[in-house]
Amino acid sequence: MHRVLVVVMDGIGLRSSRFGNAVALAKTPNLARLATEGLFTTLTAHGTAVGLPSDDDIGNSEVGHNALGAGRIFNQGAKLVAQAIGDGSLFKGAVWQAAVATVKASKGTLHLLGLLSDGGVHSHQDHLFALLHAAKAAGVAKVRVHVLFDGRDVGERSAEIYVDKLESVIDGLRAPGFDVGVASGGGRMHITMDRYNADWGMVERGWRTHVRGEGRQFPSLRAALAAFRALDPAPTDQYLPDFVVAKDGVPVGRIVDGDAVILFNFRGDRAIEISRAFTEAALTEFPRGPRPAVYYAGMMQYDGDLLIPPHYLVNPPAIDNTLSEYLLKHGARQFACSETQKFGHVTFFWNGNRSGYLDRAREEYVEVPSDGGITFDQAPRMKAREITDVTIDRMRRGSFDFGRINFPNGDMVGHTGNLPAAIAAVEAVDAEIGRLVEAARATGTNLIITADHGNADEMFDAKEKDYPDWEANPGKKIRPKTSHTLAPVPCYLVGAEVQRFHLAAIERRTLANVANTVIDLMGLPTHPEYLPSLIERNQ
Repeated sequence: MHRVLVVVMDGIGLRSSRFGNAVALAKTPNLARLATEGLFTTLTAHGTAVGLPSDDDIGNSEVGHNALGAGRIFNQGAKLVAQAIGDGSLFKGAVWQAAVATVKASKGTLHLLGLLSDGGVHSHQDHLFALLHAAKAAGVAKVRVHVLFDGRDVGERSAEIYVDKLESVIDGLRAPGFDVGVASGGGRMHITMDRYNADWGMVERGWRTHVRGEGRQFPSLRAALAAFRALDPAPTDQYLPDFVVAKDGVPVGRIVDGDAVILFNFRGDRAIEISRAFTEAALTEFPRGPRPAVYYAGMMQYDGDLLIPPHYLVNPPAIDNTLSEYLLKHGARQFACSETQKFGHVTFFWNGNRSGYLDRAREEYVEVPSDGGITFDQAPRMKAREITDVTIDRMRRGSFDFGRINFPNGDMVGHTGNLPAAIAAVEAVDAEIGRLVEAARATGTNLIITADHGNADEMFDAKEKDYPDWEANPGKKIRPKTSHTLAPVPCYLVGAEVQRFHLAAIERRTLANVANTVIDLMGLPTHPEYLPSLIERNQ
């Protein structure tokens, strides 16, 4: 069995223009050399190629790692939810009916909590609007919305667009017998949406805001946003402070016994911790205080192994026969490593949305703790060197047959909108690629180096024609772009075994084609259910 290591350069896409393109602007001698030394191609990492509704939908780390690990394309959260809303099955389902019945019986409130944008990565505003309309149609008397500002999967200061749309929908629905409004909110990277146990303080702040109604009070959502903009224009939407909507000093939407709560985010990684806070009888991660007796449901089940949460509106994609499972059947020892911010991507998402080991005796997962208390543009190298150190140690020891690692830099720093920092992040990844290639040659390891989606390749939310002198004037202020992109991603194949192959003629090369490519390089029979390998053996 030939050893293969997949390296995911998170958020590093390819785009021809240098305009705001941290990938093109960075000095990447190692990646440039690999483009000529081994095999090189590009992969589609967005839209229908990764199971999203349309080719206008940007890719993301969840669906990207699902595709890499599954070898096939599964309909993903956004598409599944849209289908369930479109055909009405969501509202005919037992969980929606139970949430409605709960608040009708208690004369309580239906709370809708989630990310307010049309980014389509964690949520979509259209799903929220559909829930609001359905609640009114079902005879629910009182609904409160708890808003999380985005600024990450959409423009970094675009909250006004989504606030105005939500307020317009609410104004159109409000009527005698239907009391609907916003209760609380804050930026997604300040409250509620932590992941991988990186900062439970975010969840605690969200709990105090949404559940207890504690925080700075405003008469409306619009008033809160306007006040924050006037007070300090520096924070982008994702870092805006928490707030509570109140009338005469009393919060209008605390979450209390007898209420129902629906988290309308469909993506799992940033939904698990707040779901645990609502559903676990004993929680030690923060001083939660009294837990209200509510009916809690997620838009989807965010962890199928741990059953988080127990109630959910739409079934997640059923991903079986993953690459990890297939290789274990052939006796392959496996290794996965990243820092905290992306550790779950090379484990949970890679393994088809399943937690924990598939076979602890033949798998090793290593999590390098991420830095806390900073924005990642302050330390754009992140833990790239440490991830490489761990990986090279295992390569030298010969402890795995197949490995996968993730360098989060291009994505996490790309989300800050800081172009110089993103350039430094890409250069840090390139430096570690150089170290890995050297170690691979010394240990007989074959490398597949790719990415899960674009991000750092497009750091300006503007048109190049409007800034013809941008590169000569690096201090000129151009509106940053903090979201993922539609860019294809690179795929470099390097190693002794790679030399025995050439690129196959495939009409559309995608992330899902990587799984059978791994199997080919390892010298095992390819999986008949997977998309074709990217390579064919030389005659």
